[in-house]
Amino acid sequence: MINKTCMELKDIIIKRIKQEGPISFHDFMEMALYYPGIGYYTSPSEKFGTNGDFLTSCTISAAFGTMVAKQLEEIWNILGTETFTIAEFGAGNGSLCNDVLSYFKQDKNKFDNIHYCIIEKSSALRDKGKSLVAGNVSWYKSILELGELDGCIISNELLDNFAIHQVEMQNELMEIYVDYQNNSFTEVLKPASSQLKNYLQQLNINLPKGFRTEINLEAKEWLHDISQTLRKGYIITMDYGFQSEALYANHKSNGTLLCYYKHSINDNVYENIGRQDITSHVNFTALQNWGKQMGLEDCGFTNQANFLLALGFKDFFRKMPEPGTNIMQAALEEARVTRTLLLDLGLKIKVLIQKKGVKEKNLTGLKHQEEITFV
Repeated sequence: MINKTCMELKDIIIKRIKQEGPISFHDFMEMALYYPGIGYYTSPSEKFGTNGDFLTSCTISAAFGTMVAKQLEEIWNILGTETFTIAEFGAGNGSLCNDVLSYFKQDKNKFDNIHYCIIEKSSALRDKGKSLVAGNVSWYKSILELGELDGCIISNELLDNFAIHQVEMQNELMEIYVDYQNNSFTEVLKPASSQLKNYLQQLNINLPKGFRTEINLEAKEWLHDISQTLRKGYIITMDYGFQSEALYANHKSNGTLLCYYKHSINDNVYENIGRQDITSHVNFTALQNWGKQMGLEDCGFTNQANFLLALGFKDFFRKMPEPGTNIMQAALEEARVTRTLLLDLGLKIKVLIQKKGVKEKNLTGLKHQEEITFV
C-alpha cells in the first residue's frame, strides 16, 4: 500500500510538471513532504524513533525533555506570571511535551497553571499526537490562532524540514527547478528572484561560481508569525545548522541537503518520494538578523551539548537507582544517552534563544555559549 501511495505522489508531481513546466525545487520539496494525505509528514506512517526513519533528541531519553523543562521553569520565574504558556512547534510523537509536563508534575501548582499548546500543520500528525500526549494540551494548526501570549515558544528539529529554495551561483545567481524528461527527474537553472538575491546581499554573502546551497525563506515567515504572537517571553530554537560563515564555507559548496530513510542517510531527493525525509541545515545568523528586524532580541547561541550540560544533564543520572535496577544496564544506558545527546547530536544541533518584552538575557542554558558571528 505504501509503495502504491508513493507512486501516486510521484505521478502527481510529474503531472504538475507536464502541465506547468519545470517547478522550483521549493515546490517539489513542499509536495514531497507535505502533500495532503500522502506527503512524508502528512501520511500516517511512523517517522520518529526506532520504528521510523530517524531519531530526535527527545526520543532518545527523557533527560533531554527534563533539561528543556528546567530552562522553561527558569523562564517562568523570570516572567513572574501566575500562568505560563508553552507553545511547541511540530511535536512529533509527543516525547518532548510528555517529558516537560512530567517534570512540572513535581509541583502541582505550577503544573495546573501551564498552558501547553502544540502547533502542527499536519492533520495526520495532529490526530496521531493527540493519542500520544498526556495532560491538558491544546492543538493548533497555526500559532496565529493563539492570539497574544506570554511564555516561551520552542521548536526542536523543525526548521530543517521547511521547504527550501535551492540556488547555484553561475554568472549570476540561479535557482534550481525540477523537470521530468526521458522517464527521470532532471534539474534546470533559471535566474533567481530578487527575494533570493536580497537574502544573500543582506547577509553579505558572496558565493563563488559553482557554489550550490539552500535558502530557507519559510523560516522568515515562521519567525514573523511568532513575533506577532509573542507579547512577552522567549523563543528557543533547536536545530541542525550553522552561522553564515560556516554554512557558506568553501567545503559546503554542494549544500547541506540530506534525506533520511529507515535510519540511513542519502542525498538523492528524487528517490522514495513521500517515504523519506528531506532536510537542510538552518542559517542561525539569518534567524538572528530577521529577529532584530521584527523586534526580537538575541539572548545567545550555543550547541546542544553545552545547553544540556549547563542545565545539569549529568545530575539526571545521579539519582539513587530504584530497587531491582540492574546497575550494569543502567550504566550502559547512561553511556549510550550521553554519547548520543552530547556527542553524536550535541555538537551538530545548535540552540538559539531570542526574547521579547523582557530584560533578562542571562539564561542558565546559555552559560557556555558559542561565539555567534553577525554579518
